[in-house]
Amino acid sequence: MSILKPYKLFAPVALIFSSAVTYAQSNLMDQAQSQSPVSESVVPEWQPSLVRDGVIDHQPHVNQPLKWQPVREADVLYKKRVWREIDTRQKQNMAFRFPGDDNSGGGMFIEILLDGVKKGKIKAYSTMDDRFTSAFNKSQILEMTAGKTDSTPVVDPVTGETVIKVTHTEFNPDLVTKFRIKEDWIFDRNLGRMVVRIIGIAPLLDRYNDDGSFRASSPMFWIYYPEVRDLLAQYEVFNPDNDVARMNWDEYFENRFFASYIIKVSNPFDNSFTGMGLQGTDALYEGARWNETIFNKEHDMWVY
Repeated sequence: MSILKPYKLFAPVALIFSSAVTYAQSNLMDQAQSQSPVSESVVPEWQPSLVRDGVIDHQPHVNQPLKWQPVREADVLYKKRVWREIDTRQKQNMAFRFPGDDNSGGGMFIEILLDGVKKGKIKAYSTMDDRFTSAFNKSQILEMTAGKTDSTPVVDPVTGETVIKVTHTEFNPDLVTKFRIKEDWIFDRNLGRMVVRIIGIAPLLDRYNDDGSFRASSPMFWIYYPEVRDLLAQYEVFNPDNDVARMNWDEYFENRFFASYIIKVSNPFDNSFTGMGLQGTDALYEGARWNETIFNKEHDMWVY
């Protein structure tokens, strides 16, 4: 009676297991590459590298946002609706102005939003209000981001005749220097803590007069944040401290890594702080006061 060596018994099993693992990994990679939208450029001028740019063997990043825990109305002891503005020129908000790379689709945050709107991945709502009552159609979005065409009279230096020169300037994403967010602060007694939920995001476009003087910043459109979370989870945020330790845009907003200031809270007249007559530093102080009020509210719920 011959005794089979252990490796002869386990070698076929190991070979089959190894083949199955390799096949599964291959399928997962193919599926990830087909599902990941980061392979698409969000700006026409940007193209991904044709070779491996670096020494790291990158794997496709297919991220999914964590679902929000439902909040029952009976568990809500306190709620305050807040409007904030994010100034991308502040140092803490520099990620909004990063021009993009392979992991961020090659574009800034505003270009990621515009690309999603143009391709029908997300819906843009009217700027008339922030209640999402009417949606923009594709032609309105294209007209909004088509740039500006000007006609300027120019004197021909040879003939001396005055001719009309038509110039077209493309949409400049650098003119979007602020983002406005609408959110709800809720104290959930089931969780025993304050919960914040972002409801909408609106990019603010800087507008200038003909003489080049600044006129105002106005919303381009509103985006319903719960509808855009899946898209934002596919694009990564630039980390100035470590190129490999990155998070996606949904994690960035949910963990509130941005700097902002309050410009409005729910009130009987639906006025912002400037609409109440507060200007400059007075409006900032009022926003800081409301920030502290909401922060202390959670502590007061526990104490009393």
